[in-house]
Amino acid sequence: MTIEVKVPQLPESVTDATLVAWHKTVGQTVQRDENLVDLETDKVVLEVPAPFSGVLKEIHSENGAIVTSGQLLAILEPSSADAVAAATTAEPKVSASSSTVAMVADAAESAGPNAEKLSPAVRRQLEEHDIDASLVKGTGRGGRILKSDIQSFIEHRPHPEAVSAEMPLTPELAAPLPDQRSDHRVPMSRLRARIAERMVEAQQSAAMLTTFNEIDLTEVMALRSRYKGIFEKKHGVKLGLMSFFIGATIEALRRFPVLNASIEGNDIVYHDYFDIGIAVSSERGLLVPVIRNADRLSFSEVENTIREYGTKAREGTISMDDLTGGTFTITNGGVFGSMLSTPILNPPQSGILGMHTIQQRPQVVAGEIMARPMMYVALTYDHRIIDGSDAVQFLVAVKQSLEDPGRLLLQI
Repeated sequence: MTIEVKVPQLPESVTDATLVAWHKTVGQTVQRDENLVDLETDKVVLEVPAPFSGVLKEIHSENGAIVTSGQLLAILEPSSADAVAAATTAEPKVSASSSTVAMVADAAESAGPNAEKLSPAVRRQLEEHDIDASLVKGTGRGGRILKSDIQSFIEHRPHPEAVSAEMPLTPELAAPLPDQRSDHRVPMSRLRARIAERMVEAQQSAAMLTTFNEIDLTEVMALRSRYKGIFEKKHGVKLGLMSFFIGATIEALRRFPVLNASIEGNDIVYHDYFDIGIAVSSERGLLVPVIRNADRLSFSEVENTIREYGTKAREGTISMDDLTGGTFTITNGGVFGSMLSTPILNPPQSGILGMHTIQQRPQVVAGEIMARPMMYVALTYDHRIIDGSDAVQFLVAVKQSLEDPGRLLLQI
């Protein structure tokens, strides 16, 4: 009796996937739910677990192959105990399709008895640097190893050249090392290739223009300082800047709804809801999870949602549903120290707001020069449907709400 292991049902709008790596070879024993193979789509990595314990008899798709939903990947011969269980639930040849093979976005796999759970990206990095996973201390949820943990391990482990000064050098060790110049070529991941495609698409299909302004965040910073302790104690999450910016953005979108619209053919589609995408950097590249109906959420709900997405991004568990849709995007390059930039639209959206680093800069206030916490902001918009006057006034509306946060409460 054999079991067919097939490609699970791919997410909606995803037509195919790339077979990234097999974790078992023909003839090897596998355990039930042990990851057999990684499949990479444009946005997520799917793991295909073994439906039963047994022996991998055949592999029908090799690394790098493009596969589609329901395509045969491998043949598994279940163990005697699992063969009985399989026989009670299926015909002599069982298809482990989407109902049997669980589809998990960037989920961890078991690397062996009592081993750390490793994501595909982490596993590949461990293999590239020839590192034993048991030597790396994980800082993720449940002690899970993240790529940042591997980088920290690499930076702090003893360097091979750090030889004790008391150890006599042999002629081989004393000889100077030759000049080692080399190139390292790796194929783009599906996500990176998709990002590249969408960036070029945005440049070629939209008439992008960027307008700038600066915001005095004195009042927002004072509010955060005054209430951050109470806020965190009551809601269990820190009061960040993003909830203020999302609130200010929504108020500005209400006044200038064309910024919340998109183009479909010769039509302008106005959205009467506010699904705000938040651009975040992950180990696999830029991701834009969406905060849906953001206008209906309190500050604490916004901050909790952002925290959850941040955790998912670090652990590689963001799903397709988290990333689809969105009517407007906010990106914060300031967390990386960016002073000023021109963000690129996230098609089919017509606007994206770029936040930048906060710096103390001299400002004239009531006739006196004072140091104030200032941030440059940038709005990139599609000039095909958005006039410059609307774009400038939109950014001014965001500025006014943040410089006088009482406007957010009063919605004025």
